[in-house]
Amino acid sequence: MKRLALASILLTFIFAVANAQNWPQFRGPGATGVNEGLAKPVKFDASKSENVRWKTAIPGLSHASPVVWGNKVFVVTAVSSGKDETRFGLFGDVAPVKDDPQHAWKVYALDKATGKILWERMGYEGIPKVKRHPKSTHAASTPATDGKYLIVNFGSEGLYAYDLDGKLKWKKDLGVLDAGWFYDVDYQWEYGSSPIIYKNMVIVQADIQKNSFIAAFDIKNGKELWRTAREELPSWGSPTVYEGKTRAELITVGPKKIRAYDPATGKELWSLGPMSEITTPTPFVAHDLIFITSGYAPIQPIYAIKPGGSGDLTLKDGKESSEFIAWSKQRGGPYMPTPIVYGDLLYTCSNQGVLTAYNAKTGERVYQERLGGTGGAFTASPVASDGKIYLSSEDGDVFVVKAGPKYELLSKNPVGEVMMATPAISDGLLIVRTVSHLYAFGDTPASSSKTGK
Repeated sequence: MKRLALASILLTFIFAVANAQNWPQFRGPGATGVNEGLAKPVKFDASKSENVRWKTAIPGLSHASPVVWGNKVFVVTAVSSGKDETRFGLFGDVAPVKDDPQHAWKVYALDKATGKILWERMGYEGIPKVKRHPKSTHAASTPATDGKYLIVNFGSEGLYAYDLDGKLKWKKDLGVLDAGWFYDVDYQWEYGSSPIIYKNMVIVQADIQKNSFIAAFDIKNGKELWRTAREELPSWGSPTVYEGKTRAELITVGPKKIRAYDPATGKELWSLGPMSEITTPTPFVAHDLIFITSGYAPIQPIYAIKPGGSGDLTLKDGKESSEFIAWSKQRGGPYMPTPIVYGDLLYTCSNQGVLTAYNAKTGERVYQERLGGTGGAFTASPVASDGKIYLSSEDGDVFVVKAGPKYELLSKNPVGEVMMATPAISDGLLIVRTVSHLYAFGDTPASSSKTGK
């Protein structure tokens, strides 16, 4: 009987994990920012513990997003031995932080139901090898997981693979990844592109001051499978794989060109320009189109690209579409937040909190509104579920907008802390990272909220 009971418990656990709603990388499944399922909260208030399932302090400084697999949430951080110099809001300074003392780069796993820290691991200790922008951090890359491996990219401090119980499987030195202002190499801003997992590979994009590259590593042992040089300036977007019926395309953005590669070999398939001189948003796929944007003036493009192209896809002067470009615009692309396609609409959010909706298939503008009538400062990318779009501001508020052709603000929810990381969505929870904590918001009586220890 005891064996039967244990077997039943084990089967229940396996079933729960298998059916859990995962958020395995930056922006979730396929970098789309969308995860449908259980209803998500519309109203919550961190100060009043309204619809707060749990709240857990995370030491250090990081704007990397949480990722979720099964019953575990994973985050990374860089813990300084001194005082973190940070700035938030809308400003144009380019000078990096002057003094970066000893740091500890760490990985945490938390219980998704309670916020309890299950384990922590030290990846690297030392003086940062490059400086960072005062709005950036030394742990800016979001991890990726396939349920067996957790891939953590600490940039110049190395690439790491753990199992989900925290055992280090392998690590790799990627060299010094110096991403910064292309006008002056002394202005270092830190590396920020997030790794992705495709089949048996970990794919890393490294657009840096010299010797930019994209490379694939065997997920089992870290062995380099291929590496392709990129004639690129520094960039901060992450790669995305489009999985088509006839072939897969590894999509990347950079200041010089958008490029697609064969993910199996690293061979370039096609390219497209022009692009912004500073690129941050990540490519994603919806409606069988590849959406790519950027917002550094004067070129602030939005492209909706059809897969299957080859060679140079650059549009002829004055043209907004072609055989492989469904539609495009040279103004309107966001600078920091990656847009989202939800339903038939593409939503972009500017750094100032202006939300614009377009018909995703045609590019026709549907509406443009300033969030809450006031806007604010926005770096985190929007996410969506259950007919709602969630937009987190650096000012400490999460705006919830009803999806659809008419702008409707459902709520403005105070969290009370700066938010620059993109939230995760899993099993009815909105998991939000602030500069000091990880929160899980979900529909629940306030009296039942818990605090992770």
